[in-house]
Amino acid sequence: MHTDTIAVILAAGKGTRMKSSRAKVLHEVFFKPMLHHVLDSVLAAAIPEIAVIVGHDREAVTQSIREYAYTPVVQKEQLGTGHAVLCAEEACQDREQVMILCGDTPLIRPETLSAMLAAHDKSGATITLMTTILKNPFGYGRVISNEDGTIAEIVEEKDATDEQRQIQEINTGIYLVQRDFLFNALRQVGTDNSQGEVYLTDIIAIANRAGKQVAKFLHPEAIDVLGVNSRVELAQAHDELLMRRNRDLMLDGVTMYQPHTITVQPGIAIGADTIIEAGARLTGSTSVGQGAHIQDGVILHSCTIGAASVIGAHAVLYSSTVEDEEHIPPLTHRVG
Repeated sequence: MHTDTIAVILAAGKGTRMKSSRAKVLHEVFFKPMLHHVLDSVLAAAIPEIAVIVGHDREAVTQSIREYAYTPVVQKEQLGTGHAVLCAEEACQDREQVMILCGDTPLIRPETLSAMLAAHDKSGATITLMTTILKNPFGYGRVISNEDGTIAEIVEEKDATDEQRQIQEINTGIYLVQRDFLFNALRQVGTDNSQGEVYLTDIIAIANRAGKQVAKFLHPEAIDVLGVNSRVELAQAHDELLMRRNRDLMLDGVTMYQPHTITVQPGIAIGADTIIEAGARLTGSTSVGQGAHIQDGVILHSCTIGAASVIGAHAVLYSSTVEDEEHIPPLTHRVG
């Protein structure tokens, strides 16, 4: 348990590229809002203290996460990421270090956060920044490195030179920072940039000027830190989470044909040697016994499917029980 650490999750933005009246972090990815995925990963990484920065549509955001233990922090005006974190100073006062994450990165894995925490503790750095490599880094802040591999500064896309835009190493938006340094540095950050905002990234340059160590945690899997800024990226994140779920099921002994077309809601138990064919969708409180055969296009919602049973192609069952070895004909529609 990382009792000296608080996670600050940035969830105040509107997300204009989503073309939506809803807060960006409330858009669902694989059965739950993307902010929930971030919260779940933070908790699974054994970070017990969480502050969530809310702003746009904050009543809906706080209502959505009411079942989580967290401290809400209101950013009344969206004046940049640095300003958002500065709003959380009081919430962070009892912790030694702050992990900063974005609420629109639903693919971040808890094991990645744990590895970053371990690397940060080992290095003794004032700041550790998670970076990754993108073939097309458009829109992301570029990581400017020193000759020894440490980080000199982060340059945002709109402020970068043509040469800097060729850099493929990008800022993922995930930081670990010593608390005292963080808030002292943020009070020094100005708004002399194309956006007129307080950039959180400026703390890197401030740390370097003060002779502080700025470490890099280079994460090799760029998809894990995908920031969802559009409906296209929302679909990409959904597909990745769907395939993670199906990969786990297949490794546990479930056969899937065309797994990218199969949807199995998290929490559903499926027995080994079950076969699931293309286009099947299993949701709700469904459970499937060992050796069942679920054919093409089957929809099961909150059903109990017995061992060695066969569900015929394109059957639709809601709240139904199928006995062991029972055969359900194709195109069956059954409720209860």
